[in-house]
Amino acid sequence: MANEKHRKPGIPAQLYKPLSESAVKRIADAAFDVLAKGGVAVYSPTAREALAAAGAEVDAESGTARLPRGLVEDAVASNPSSVTLHARGNDDYNAELTDSKVHYGTGGTALYVLDPDTGQRREATTADVALNARFVERLDNIHVFTINVYPHDVKNTDDIDPNRFFHSLNNTTKHVMGGIYSIAGCKKAVKLAEMVAGTPDKLRAEPFVSFITLIISPFKIDKDYGEMACYLARENLPVVVPTEPICGTTSPITLAGNVLTHVAETLAGIAMVQSVNKGAPGICGSVGSITNLTTMDHLGGPVERAMINAAVAQMAQHFQIPLYSTGGTTDSKSVDIQAAYESAMSSLLVAMSGANYIHDIAGLMEADLTVSYEKLVMDNEILGMCQRVLRGIEVDDETLAVEMLMEKGPGQDYLTEDHTIRHMREEFFMPQLANRDKRAQMQPDDEAIGRARRFVKEMRDSEARPLLDENTRKQAMKEFPEIIA
Repeated sequence: MANEKHRKPGIPAQLYKPLSESAVKRIADAAFDVLAKGGVAVYSPTAREALAAAGAEVDAESGTARLPRGLVEDAVASNPSSVTLHARGNDDYNAELTDSKVHYGTGGTALYVLDPDTGQRREATTADVALNARFVERLDNIHVFTINVYPHDVKNTDDIDPNRFFHSLNNTTKHVMGGIYSIAGCKKAVKLAEMVAGTPDKLRAEPFVSFITLIISPFKIDKDYGEMACYLARENLPVVVPTEPICGTTSPITLAGNVLTHVAETLAGIAMVQSVNKGAPGICGSVGSITNLTTMDHLGGPVERAMINAAVAQMAQHFQIPLYSTGGTTDSKSVDIQAAYESAMSSLLVAMSGANYIHDIAGLMEADLTVSYEKLVMDNEILGMCQRVLRGIEVDDETLAVEMLMEKGPGQDYLTEDHTIRHMREEFFMPQLANRDKRAQMQPDDEAIGRARRFVKEMRDSEARPLLDENTRKQAMKEFPEIIA
């Protein structure tokens, strides 16, 4: 659904910088101070022991770990500055998280979906995990599938992770990233991925799965998330240690205070990962937002959320750590004009900042609670436009066409020139949904939302073809009978 030049992952960008260079340095220094003097409450025994062994001052009674600046700086230095999220058998969709290269994906682990038949919100199921993965396989501008819904038909917590990862891997060859729900489930998901790869070593060589834990704001490493992050660090698999501070509730209300909280918390996560296994592929993360001042609820679509995530992207580039960021979200409850402008605004701003991997950027709505299939398709088009912006304007002898301008002279058109034919298909972003016809030429229900709905219907009506080979599927079902077929 996109031209080759537009869909290519990893276009570099540093076009939007909400922080000055002096502000970047000031926030970095402040983050070191906060971690050294205020510290982090660590409820994971493994994380506490690893941090203490690395030089943290751990209060035995409270579990608070104060992290000296040198410890954090060493962790930043040992964390890889580049982490590749591999696609499975398709290097075109490898996502190289480094410098200011930009990639897009789904996310959110939404509890609900908007049912395409009824238009009503309902609980998500494993069938929705599979269908979302199938959509991402088809949508060119979505580079990574971060598992974006919670399967309510899986009743046992330890069974959630193998179900989510199995149905994802069986329906897309793009990289699969997922939040995890228990240490037992996490281990099952890793074993499943090793089975798909063929051997554990093959999975480590080209990891086509990665995992999301969480630093709980303000400044808490939870027992379960901490244990899972430490396990994944030992397993040498890509692990995101994101943080989700909310202005005015779990962080200071100012954007600067929120950015500082983001940076300090996720650096604590990187310190934890590196204390367990130096060189492990840790990815810092920013997910926070602002509050609705009338209710103090979390918001998904404010422009300030995009500004915060763009600022954290600057900080990640300063520390040279791969970043998992957030964009494209909305507080709208339907695929309407609010969903379009909130998603487009934040998608473009965060992309222009050079955030390495922007999750939540396709399909998510209602303050991150709900996924819409129509919005997933709409956001793919928005991301194609973002990609065109990041490509910029290429200036060379061929694109300037100086000789042709002089040869043609005044009053001539360029419609039939070879130069026009060579460049016409790749110079512009060609939308699949937007209707650019004149009013008299338009057909009924042929506006963008109508086209999105037709694509959704086509996808749902098409046959689902398993992407895992039959032997692997049988082996997985035998090993993990809890997987819902």
